[in-house]
Amino acid sequence: MGIINVSPDSFSGDGLDSLDAAVAQAQRFVAEGADILDVGGESTRPNSAPISVDEELRRVIPVLERLAGKVKVPLSVDTYKFEVARRALDAGAEMLNDIWGLKQEPRLAELAAERGVPVILMSNQRDKPQKNIVPAVLSDLKRAIDLALDAGVPWENIIVDPGVGFGKTLEQNLELVRRLDELKALGRPILLGTSRKSMIGLVLDLPPEQRLEGTAASVAIGIAGGADMVRVHDVKEMIRVCRMSDAIVRSK
Repeated sequence: MGIINVSPDSFSGDGLDSLDAAVAQAQRFVAEGADILDVGGESTRPNSAPISVDEELRRVIPVLERLAGKVKVPLSVDTYKFEVARRALDAGAEMLNDIWGLKQEPRLAELAAERGVPVILMSNQRDKPQKNIVPAVLSDLKRAIDLALDAGVPWENIIVDPGVGFGKTLEQNLELVRRLDELKALGRPILLGTSRKSMIGLVLDLPPEQRLEGTAASVAIGIAGGADMVRVHDVKEMIRVCRMSDAIVRSK
């Protein structure tokens, strides 16, 4: 999953401030082998200020409209706002990526069910930090899965994300990646998003633009632990990491 950030204050420094730049990056990611493009208009970095629905729509809808039908991979929208999600699906998105796992807006499950699209449910502890992180994440994701199923989302349309970097300490983030295989108990595909995140910066003492190797290590270990999807900024390099990791871990 290639990240298309149209938020100028993105933590990773890759925020795009023009439609042409976003479209060009998306096309490059597809050429490099991305299977999905995830378009987001609001920064999710810690302590970032939320933006209005209108501003988020202004950022993401033109990108989705330009890309829909022009790229050969599905488009995902990274949002937790109902109206943004609805309009994004109208504009050509085919997947919802909810960083709050239906906590902020449970109606996203109804929307996903109505439109027949997959939904990514993330475990986010920014509202309530936890001490025992793996049991907390498992419990939170089970809650989100149950909400989605109750709303009519088919079982096969649910993907889970442990939420590395969202309300967790450095030690908890490292523990989640190390114990990722425990999420297999949920029975759903696992999305892992570690790309350029602060846990890599804290371990290696490096700024976001220098976290490629750290990202590669976390992606490889994540795949060994059961990750089915990885959300990344550096598609070309991480495609190679994924293919090599898959050849070792999942080849028959």
